[in-house]
Amino acid sequence: MKILREIGITILIAVAVFVVLRLTVQSYTVVMSSMEPNFQDGECIMVNKTSYRSSGPQRGEVIIFDPPFSSEYPYIKRVIGLPGETVEIKDEKVFIDGIPLEEEYIMAPPNYTMPAQEVPEDEYLVLGDNRNNSNDSHNSWTVPRDNIIGKAWFTYWPPSKLGVVKHYSYPEWYGAGEQEMMVSHSFGVQLE
Repeated sequence: MKILREIGITILIAVAVFVVLRLTVQSYTVVMSSMEPNFQDGECIMVNKTSYRSSGPQRGEVIIFDPPFSSEYPYIKRVIGLPGETVEIKDEKVFIDGIPLEEEYIMAPPNYTMPAQEVPEDEYLVLGDNRNNSNDSHNSWTVPRDNIIGKAWFTYWPPSKLGVVKHYSYPEWYGAGEQEMMVSHSFGVQLE
């Protein structure tokens, strides 16, 4: 009888751990090349689904979200424009409220223009790090906060990419002393 009780307790603990993990983290596989050079097709990452329960995403963070149109998979992109900001792309640079962003992490400067547009309230403008090969907000859509699944946290496959996902903070928006590579935890992503 004692062994049955121990087996029952073990099963209950395993179910509780599974439920807590499913509510807080999730694994995804990156699909396509829109986030190269930082994320490659086939990489597996963990996404932290609780990151934005009390506050919204910040510029430079990599998020996983359901796009505001029909898609088989969630997307992975970098947050560039915050609610209420005006974003414009010209002269191979991204401008936020007229200030150019320094983007050392992108594959290549954008070879397109995007007229100035204000990011709607409770929405975010996102761009792929592979600016010239990404279906992102330069195609006239933004991401409602409710569509955000979580923050990219940890790359676990392939083993050569094992590590915490780096998020970028922009020195032109913060004092030089505050500039640092930001780190976040999230579980994998099936992404475009």
